[in-house]
Amino acid sequence: MKNLVAVALLAGGMMFGQSKKVSNSNVQWFGYKLIKTEASTHNGVLNLTAGDVMMKGNNIVGGTFDLDMTSINATDLSGENQARLNNQLKIGDFFDTEKFPTATYKITSVKKNNNKAFPFMIYGNLTAKDKTNPVAFPANITMKNGVLNIVSDKFSFDRKKFGISFASAAKDIIINDDIDMIINVTAK
Repeated sequence: MKNLVAVALLAGGMMFGQSKKVSNSNVQWFGYKLIKTEASTHNGVLNLTAGDVMMKGNNIVGGTFDLDMTSINATDLSGENQARLNNQLKIGDFFDTEKFPTATYKITSVKKNNNKAFPFMIYGNLTAKDKTNPVAFPANITMKNGVLNIVSDKFSFDRKKFGISFASAAKDIIINDDIDMIINVTAK
């Protein structure tokens, strides 16, 4: 009977895949003033609080990444300017981290891409500030010795679709709608 249960569990695992837990991550963000140039950018990092990737064989079939929005940190500034921007990003105008401390990305599918450096497209849904929208990005996906690595190219999403806006007198005229990100995730 024990052998029958073990075989059933093994077969179920092969049929439905296996989960790999995120063991290391590096999430970078880039926000721009009116014109999307390096001279008009702020950039920084975010932490992942949890994540898993569902595998069927060597293929990604799903996954979830939880972003700790309270960890948002501008790395292009220091001192008082850095603290001011970090605080501004955490208030209601932008990410409202007191009310929405986590953003979540759920992978819905992965398909081949014609880009040699980033041969896959990862499709999924990003939920931030209780708003969910599709976000896709090109990625390089490798598996070595059971360790999965996902490295994205820089990709964009429209912050306004998530209710992330600036409440100044100039409103959103001085800030570009795009937020760019680069994701590097290792899962075991």
